Amino acid sequence: MIVPETRYVVTADGVYLAYQVVGHGPVDVALGLHSINSNVDLIWDDPDWRPFIIGIAEQARLIIHDRRGLGASSRNVPPPNLEIQAGDLLAVLDAVGSSRPILVSGGDSAAVHVLLAATHPERVRGLVWNNPMARTAWAPDYPWGETAAEMEAWIERAPRWWGSSEQASRIAAARLRERLSLADNMPIPAISADDVNTYARIFRNVATPDVAADLYRMDFETDVRSVLPLVQAPAVLLTGTLDNEDEARLVGSLMPNATVYLVEGRSGLALEPFLRAFRSLAGLAEPTHALETVLATVLFTDIVGSTEQQAALGDRAWRGFVERHHQVVRVAVDRWRGVERDTAGDGFFVTFDGPARAIRCAQDIVRAVRPLGLEVRAGLHTGECEELDGKLGGIAVAIGARVAGVAAPSQVLVSQTVRDLVAGSGFAFHDAGEHQLKGVPGTWRLWSVPA
Repeated sequence: MIVPETRYVVTADGVYLAYQVVGHGPVDVALGLHSINSNVDLIWDDPDWRPFIIGIAEQARLIIHDRRGLGASSRNVPPPNLEIQAGDLLAVLDAVGSSRPILVSGGDSAAVHVLLAATHPERVRGLVWNNPMARTAWAPDYPWGETAAEMEAWIERAPRWWGSSEQASRIAAARLRERLSLADNMPIPAISADDVNTYARIFRNVATPDVAADLYRMDFETDVRSVLPLVQAPAVLLTGTLDNEDEARLVGSLMPNATVYLVEGRSGLALEPFLRAFRSLAGLAEPTHALETVLATVLFTDIVGSTEQQAALGDRAWRGFVERHHQVVRVAVDRWRGVERDTAGDGFFVTFDGPARAIRCAQDIVRAVRPLGLEVRAGLHTGECEELDGKLGGIAVAIGARVAGVAAPSQVLVSQTVRDLVAGSGFAFHDAGEHQLKGVPGTWRLWSVPA
């Protein structure tokens, strides 16, 4: 998807608000970006936000904008309170002709949506709220927030910390735990330096440290619990079994027409449950696909010697190895924007819309499982696949599986087609000879790529 053009609307007090509109679905969606992480141009580079943006835009007309003081909007302005933010959102909606959108947000960034839904019910069709938070500050009757001391410590370190690799590493670690549905105290695989650089660059282009600190303090002092009972629009609240489920249920209990959806693990970056909840609220049918063909690069991996290792370790210990293997593989698949199609035992079937990213993903997987004491083999092929209801089949899939079967331990093996499509990408290919692939006519020239 091409990043849409950024446009501006001027508010009554002369502030320029940057916004984008993408998609042409039957409903409008106004997506609230994070309260202090908003840049409509760079959000498309964010590996976590991009799937949500595209997922919504494929089914609705999506509207995003930067709060005043942030991103591409006017910068040198006072921090906006909730009333001003709600007015700014209405200005953007009026500019694009959106009379009654669904408001989508997460965490404390939904405060402005709550206020708008309560004060202008005729302008809000419904709300989708991921990881709902009615306030960010701890209180005796709200034990999930941060203390004043924690808030002051955040603000004190902001000048040297905001937009740094240290902050970006913490954000990357937190996002990785979300993707893997891990508790905050659990160890995680190594974080990609590319991801750290991306997060740091985005935050530096959101705001300067002083503005971020001012907005953080303002958000800390905000509490919308008294407004929640006035929100008449239907609302869907998502939370995970590893999140603050009690907080979500409290927030939902204060809203007359709210439904809490419980997601296994963590809900923050759980795309499919989010989209199902959104479609349910919007009254959209689940997507169905007639049989069609698509060009895709297929990647198959499996653990080498898995049967022997399982017998040596025992079922319980082996299951732990497989779970860690699955976590590592999924991190690489997410990083290189692959689509996990199937997982059978210790093997993965993943597709990509670009062969170069598929190769780099395979290389990452081979390297990443070694510290676990495991070796995998990987095979790739690019070809026309048949897609029916989200499932891929056809001869190209069969070829990819057979190429993987030929690969040696810790080897990434690709077909001639893949090699031809990534010319100039900097890969060092080594001729692996011609092979007969079981069930596939003819002989096939294969190439290995060092991992």
